[in-house]
Amino acid sequence: MPLALLALAVSAFGIGTTEFVMMGLLPDVADDLGTSVPTAGYLVSAYAIGVVVGAPLLTAVGSRIPRKRMLLLLMALFTVGNLASALAPDFGWLIAGRLLAGLPHGAFFGVGAVVATRLAAEGRQARAVATMFLGLTIANVVGVPAATLLGQHLGWRATFLVVAAIGLCAMAALARLVPRIPAEAHRHVRHELRALRNRQVLLGLLTAVFGFAGVFAVYSYLSAMTTEAMGFGESSVTLVLALFGIGMTLGALAAGPLTDRALRPTLYGSLSALAVVLLAFPFVAQVQWAALVVVVLLGGVGFMTTTPLQMLVMNKAKDAPTLASASNHSAFNLANAGGAWLGGMAIAAGWGWTSPALVGAALTVAGLAIAVTAGVLDRDRTPSRIVARAATTAPRKSEADVH
Repeated sequence: MPLALLALAVSAFGIGTTEFVMMGLLPDVADDLGTSVPTAGYLVSAYAIGVVVGAPLLTAVGSRIPRKRMLLLLMALFTVGNLASALAPDFGWLIAGRLLAGLPHGAFFGVGAVVATRLAAEGRQARAVATMFLGLTIANVVGVPAATLLGQHLGWRATFLVVAAIGLCAMAALARLVPRIPAEAHRHVRHELRALRNRQVLLGLLTAVFGFAGVFAVYSYLSAMTTEAMGFGESSVTLVLALFGIGMTLGALAAGPLTDRALRPTLYGSLSALAVVLLAFPFVAQVQWAALVVVVLLGGVGFMTTTPLQMLVMNKAKDAPTLASASNHSAFNLANAGGAWLGGMAIAAGWGWTSPALVGAALTVAGLAIAVTAGVLDRDRTPSRIVARAATTAPRKSEADVH
């Protein structure tokens, strides 16, 4: 794997830390700003809405910008958004800061995924994308628990200052390690927009919206569930978040090679396992050791879905992958916002702290049904041009098995 993937992973680490740390800080932010935990959950949704809006908008605006420069600009905007969050004087301004920090998220991963596949040897494109996402998962093992602990001791504002510093380090890594992508790799935005008309791309995005919402229905309130449902003390929140991150990392590591071998079976299997884990969660939450095992499994099977969904929309978009790839992160964050909103509604309705897991299971089953329907309807076995346009230094071996 090219060293440039390290720079993408470092950037993903920063993005993952700021995206997921809010789940661990919700009680602290709610207490400091005088609001309830379900209301503070809107901070999760604000970031997600920023991703949904920013992914297609910034991708379109930057369609003619060289990809390395685009990555740097997006990371600069991310850094400014986190600095604004740290300095926010009240809840409304914090909502705005989270929205700003989320704007470059989808576009960065969209452009980054395309860059990763261009740099990888043929037959290893999914592993290259998974390597970039590894930074996102490691953020949940190291970055989120450490940032949560920092926020609990020094205040949540200190957390966002540290994330802004990570953004600056990521910019330095991108400038130093990512090569310039040849000009012929760029596409006009109208060319990219045509790819979104593909039925398989649209069904893939819809699968992400429903299938992944189940993860965030639970994860958005995991810190509160740790103390209210599992019976742990507040000091255990960082441990539970780290266990979720370990599961994410294991899932991401497994997803790369599995997706390179058989994309759709990996997607079906991960969504099915996710539905089972979510259904089991309310029944084991009060048994502490079992609850911790389920948290690891939730992270693992939940994030096993990300790589096959990312590769699916890129493959089906063929030679216009950037906007489709970025739009996939809009879909993920619609899932983020929708899962957090529906999970919060279940809690506010008095159904109990573990009720979001049952809501999430229903959403995941809907996502699985969409994915299976897409597979049945798919008659296009033409090899993806993303796969065909692998690094020119690698010998041609085989086409990726999308089916």
